Amino acid sequence: MLYYLFTYLYDNYRIPGAGVFQYITFRMAMAVITSLLITTVFGRRLIDYLRFKQVGETVRNLGLEGQMQKQGTPTMGGLIIIAGILIPTLLFARLTNVYVILMLVTTVWLGAIGFLDDYIKVFKKNKEGLAGRFKITGQVGLALIVGFTMYTNQHIVSRQEVKLPVKYDAPVAFHMKNGKPVYTQDIKSVKTTLPFIKNNEFDYGKVVEFLGGDYERYTLVIFMLAVIIIITAISNGANITDGIDGLATGTSAIMGFTLAILAYVSGNQIISDYLNIMYIPYTAEMVIFAGAFVGACVGFLWYNAYPAQVFMGDTGSLTIGGIIAVFAILIRKELMLPILAGIFLVENASVMIQVGWFKYTKKKYGEGRRVFLMSPLHHHYQKRGFHESKIVTRFWIVGILLAIITVITLKLR
Repeated sequence: MLYYLFTYLYDNYRIPGAGVFQYITFRMAMAVITSLLITTVFGRRLIDYLRFKQVGETVRNLGLEGQMQKQGTPTMGGLIIIAGILIPTLLFARLTNVYVILMLVTTVWLGAIGFLDDYIKVFKKNKEGLAGRFKITGQVGLALIVGFTMYTNQHIVSRQEVKLPVKYDAPVAFHMKNGKPVYTQDIKSVKTTLPFIKNNEFDYGKVVEFLGGDYERYTLVIFMLAVIIIITAISNGANITDGIDGLATGTSAIMGFTLAILAYVSGNQIISDYLNIMYIPYTAEMVIFAGAFVGACVGFLWYNAYPAQVFMGDTGSLTIGGIIAVFAILIRKELMLPILAGIFLVENASVMIQVGWFKYTKKKYGEGRRVFLMSPLHHHYQKRGFHESKIVTRFWIVGILLAIITVITLKLR
């Protein structure tokens, strides 16, 4: 909104300083600052309100040190994060940008699912919350919206090199590269970035190329399946990771900052050409959303760091995981998520391994056996006697290393 206001003032009245809103970096910085102010200043009021309404966490005794001290800590603090994301984005981003619209839809959609889950737990006194099948249905529904929009919307394209004569109606651009003429077009496709590969573009349609002839008719199905798997895996991974103070919040901030870098270079024609990566027009605007996301996570960490004064609940954890997944899909970097969101996936895998092995050994030997002392993985380390602050700090360090590896994959091929 402020973007449109100051653009109007600059274009019509040439007010000094108003033109600075044309710069993405300035609007991103403003989004970060605004998000931090919202989450830290108004977050305190929301925490007091939640405590007044006795919206407290119900903790099951798992035998972990200091665990029962968290009983009654206000939950549903994810509302702070959502507010810290939505308000700065609405103020500083171009709201006609299809990528920004999809990110706003993702935030509201998953925030509503998480809120409903927490509401059932807190006010309906049902510890199980929203049934798992309904959560999955909501995540799949979002994936269908995102996938179908990407496949059909005419503004979601990628710039690719073409040979003359061209096959598409889009205008052809020409420039010199390494002393040779290069022709490019903005083309609709489901190509994405494949890390560590020299020619690092992967076409989902090629998965079913073995079907022959008209295999391209199945491209949408393959792409949809990929989007569904990625969104459900990362969203649930964040939900599982949110088990000790500051773990999910801090790692998400690191991932958000990395995605902001990837969005900026992917949406900048000069930088993307220099790095020889896919140029995706209009995605640079997502940097404003990413800035608000990072600011919201860091601001929430002010109250969520050990000892936590508030928990985000599923309202926050489902949302931040879904945001990371959808953001990566939109900038065609989703195949980098196994690296960038490695902590989420390892936490997810630890639960699957624990449950799967327990059931297998119980069926085979009549007695269930465990791989970890407790799952998810962070509880395993708690059982081994590590203080949760040390666990969180070390997970953050691992998250930073994974983020660095993700960024250098742009040139490490």
